[in-house]
Amino acid sequence: MIKEHLQTNLKVRFWRYILVIAGVFSFAVCILMIANYLQMNTSDPVNTRLMNTLVERLNKTPDDQALRNEIRALDLLARKAYFTTQWQIRFGGYMFLVGIIIMIIAVLMLDALNKKIQPITVVKNDTLPDTQNKARKWISIAGIVLAVVTLVVAFLSHKDLGNKFSRKEGSENNMNVNNTTQIVSNQIPQQDSTFTDTVQGSNSPEYPTAAMKNNFPSFRGPGGNGIAYQKNLPVNWDGSSGKNIRWKTAIPLTGYNSPVVWGEFVFLSGADGSKQQVFCIDKKSGKISWTADVSGIQGSSSKSPKVTENTGYSAPSLTTDGKNVYAIFASGDIIALDFKGKKVWARNLGLPVNHYGHSSSLILIDDKLIVQYDQSNSANLYALSAQTGKTIWTSPRKVKISWASPVIVNTGSRIEILLIAEPFVASYDPASGKELWKIDCTSGEVGPSVAYANGIVFALNEYAKLVAIQIGSTPKILWENNDYLSDVPSPVANDKYLFVVTSYGEVACYNPKTGDKYWNHDFASPTYSSPILAGEKVYLLDKKGTMHIFKADKTFSLIAEPKIGESSFCTPAFSEGSIFIRTGNNLYCIGK
Repeated sequence: MIKEHLQTNLKVRFWRYILVIAGVFSFAVCILMIANYLQMNTSDPVNTRLMNTLVERLNKTPDDQALRNEIRALDLLARKAYFTTQWQIRFGGYMFLVGIIIMIIAVLMLDALNKKIQPITVVKNDTLPDTQNKARKWISIAGIVLAVVTLVVAFLSHKDLGNKFSRKEGSENNMNVNNTTQIVSNQIPQQDSTFTDTVQGSNSPEYPTAAMKNNFPSFRGPGGNGIAYQKNLPVNWDGSSGKNIRWKTAIPLTGYNSPVVWGEFVFLSGADGSKQQVFCIDKKSGKISWTADVSGIQGSSSKSPKVTENTGYSAPSLTTDGKNVYAIFASGDIIALDFKGKKVWARNLGLPVNHYGHSSSLILIDDKLIVQYDQSNSANLYALSAQTGKTIWTSPRKVKISWASPVIVNTGSRIEILLIAEPFVASYDPASGKELWKIDCTSGEVGPSVAYANGIVFALNEYAKLVAIQIGSTPKILWENNDYLSDVPSPVANDKYLFVVTSYGEVACYNPKTGDKYWNHDFASPTYSSPILAGEKVYLLDKKGTMHIFKADKTFSLIAEPKIGESSFCTPAFSEGSIFIRTGNNLYCIGK
């Protein structure tokens, strides 16, 4: 009996030590995390005086390569600090929870052991039990309060840190880059054979269709995936001398949307605070065939939306099916026009609520107009009837604001609509709007759209990461990287190569299956246009209007760098041996 009593006492002592150690450990983690939160609120890791001063100097001397490299090095340190702090917050939270769990286990063990101990002597004190109970009660309350405060602080620290970097990257997102920040930011098996669970109605005999491949019907081409199927494209022109410039046409209203092409027509839109228009340009002559005013739409707000200068009122690119052309504006007005400029239908989706302006482009699939409408008050994916404009289906999304555009791909088993917004990449069935899969993998304000090739989806965002997702019966992340990230240009890929372009003009080429980097090259010029892969060539237009043309290969090989002579934020379009480039005020047609 005495031996058993002694053994039990030893166990009690052991678990008391564990309880004390776990308590001290958890308390120390609490203090460190609270101190980390207070420190974060007194300093901004992004907008430092040094960084802002260097950027101001570079604005005055844009050709100072040494200064540019210094800014990039400082920006890289900021990004590394960001990822390190994120890891520390997560790790601290996990350690705190481990400490609490160990404390709970110790308390439970002590309670069980104390019941086994027979008291040798009894101290008769009526007030002692009551005092002990009160002490335990207040200690427990204090511990719970401290635990709750720590968890809240961990959440706020992670959120605040993300917001600081999001605000910085958001200022550059999808044409939202001002002159101060634009310089700074800048073994997969074959697809799962079991992936045959096609969704009723989602199959399409061919996507993209041959007609889509022969034209350029949406932002980043057929399906919005950054692939041009055109051949015999020019690689040599000069805007100042007019060499290989077929025509140049002034566009009456500003817009940051890219040209879309079908048959003999090129389509653009433009808008300011009081006017919204769609333009049809004759592809051969460059003359404006017609202009359609977009006004008087039922439900449209009488107030102009708040937009930034670098987003404007007409950032989303149009789309066309060869019958009609469809446009959407920052007001939420959406319109369908036939090829003669006559209104087919129009409606308003509600005034977009975001802090830059709506810029997600339109795309079509099976007579459905797909609209990604991720706003701060609500986020939805819409499928509208291309003939009537009526809603076919709506898929609510639990995401934050996104400026990315939808991409539609044929996986070989089904057609999928791919979207990215914080916090996930998701796939939807075009027939029903049903969510097929999603993976949490991103953060911050998202501008770049995804890319797809050979069963892999590529998603990225600056101050987040580059993620390769293998889709199939159970989608999974293949690999991740955070060396080269983009806040404006979207990536592009084929079965051999993945190309990532940063907003400050650096290009990285990866093995899409493994994530191994083949090469990187710095063009040293801000770039907002997305790269287009045409055969064995990549076309990349920088903000100055220089087209960098290089081979899609394991080693970097520059083909040519022709110049248009004007600044451009827009991704070019390709059709029948011609390239169409929208600049600030003009549309150019380039061809041999």
